[in-house]
Amino acid sequence: MSNSETMDVRIETPDGEDEVTLPTGLLDMLAEEGESAADVVGDLALMSCAQRVHAAVHHGHGEADPELEAVEETTLDLFEERFGMTFGEATGHDH
Repeated sequence: MSNSETMDVRIETPDGEDEVTLPTGLLDMLAEEGESAADVVGDLALMSCAQRVHAAVHHGHGEADPELEAVEETTLDLFEERFGMTFGEATGHDH
């Protein structure tokens, strides 16, 4: 495999679709045994969303909106369900 090989990953939601091109070497590096490129990208998407909502709730300016706190709670529950550990355990950042 060449270092310049890439893979297009398609993302579809009820309100639209997108495509992202990623290096196959990166996907291979991040994959655990038996994981597909789709699994890796799904993991990355959920990790990124969890990090962003956590930052907005706990590291933003002022009080967090209760609706945003509820979104964070759901996101972190989904994170724990997918990864088998809490966001705090996975990142070493818990409060």
